[in-house]
Amino acid sequence: MTYKEMKRVVQSQLREVLKTRDEGQKEYAHDTDNVFANFERCSNLLDISREKALMIFLLKHIDGISAYIKGHQSQRENVTGRITDAIVYLCLLRGMIEDEKNKWEKYIVYIVWRM
Repeated sequence: MTYKEMKRVVQSQLREVLKTRDEGQKEYAHDTDNVFANFERCSNLLDISREKALMIFLLKHIDGISAYIKGHQSQRENVTGRITDAIVYLCLLRGMIEDEKNKWEKYIVYIVWRM
């Protein structure tokens, strides 16, 4: 595959990631103000962190990708869909990390302000 061909694959994949994330927001989050609402509901039910809840969802797709690599072809969802979903979950995890970082920064500013 040439550089240009790979660039087209990446651009197409990123468009699919954005589309899938937007569709998932409507279907799973049920809350336009909280993109992590689904993971927070699951984390509350299971008494785990929202990051661990996300990891469970992500691992389902990693397991499917692994099965594909090992030669298993008959899956409900094709491997490209699983790759897209895995990237979406990794982006959401990145968002959770940024969210936590912002909370800590606000907390530190609050503590310093009170001194």
